[in-house]
Amino acid sequence: MDSEMKEVGCVELEPEGAVTPASPAGMLAGRAARARAKRGLSLRALAEKLGYPHTYLSRVERGDQLPSTALAEALDDFYGTDGLITELLAVARAAEIPAWGRRVLEEEQRAARIQTFNSSVVPGLLQIEPYTSAMFVESMPGKDAEKLALLVETRMHRHAVLDSPTPPLYWAIMDEAALRRPVGSPAVMAEQIHHILDVIERNSAVRVQVLPFAHGVHPLLGGSLSLLTRHDGATFAYVESFASGVSVDTPAEVLELTTLLDIARSKALDSGKSVALLNRYLKGYEDDIDS
Repeated sequence: MDSEMKEVGCVELEPEGAVTPASPAGMLAGRAARARAKRGLSLRALAEKLGYPHTYLSRVERGDQLPSTALAEALDDFYGTDGLITELLAVARAAEIPAWGRRVLEEEQRAARIQTFNSSVVPGLLQIEPYTSAMFVESMPGKDAEKLALLVETRMHRHAVLDSPTPPLYWAIMDEAALRRPVGSPAVMAEQIHHILDVIERNSAVRVQVLPFAHGVHPLLGGSLSLLTRHDGATFAYVESFASGVSVDTPAEVLELTTLLDIARSKALDSGKSVALLNRYLKGYEDDIDS
């Protein structure tokens, strides 16, 4: 029986030091814990009914980790809470995103085409959880584990855009630096590159190009740019640095940024050569694992 949980007979009820519902994440944790206590279920009994590890459910109820969308929906269905836990999850995710980053998430949901360039890391919609987690831990010193977990979960949730029945055309360009600079361990990098190659192969809406060191400088060095085009043709641009972002939608500025992206794309390898370079880096990281 989990040591973190109080016992009433054989039923674990509220977590010790239960999260005060002063935030959407805290409200979600408290709601989930109270709903289970009302049913008189232990964590293990709930885990058996829902098919999730009891340790995962415990972390959710303590507020240490947000549930996945699938778990939130399963909890709503099981407890009959009419979508409340799922709605709290959406609010909790949004609450941790800086104001300057929220619009790009909204635009992703309704985009017909997404074009993006990243100069130093794998584009967000292509990242795997271990890669994102390692990157956030290194780039956000002092951020507590709960906040980091929330940010990682939010980024993983964004993948649903590419997995939808009618995904937008996603055209990603990344500098070779994103492949050369290891994030996490060689195993993490190998898994990350495997994932990119798998997405390219199974999703015809995804195109990935690598801009190699050998092709010299380009106008987007040191930054990140996304162009999101709606079905009506309107385009929204988002420029991001290491700690801030700027939304751009005036036609003249969007045109200027589109030109910069086009120049960078013209210097990138075509799809076939990009896949070949990805495979070379994959082999290198796999060799590092074996050595």
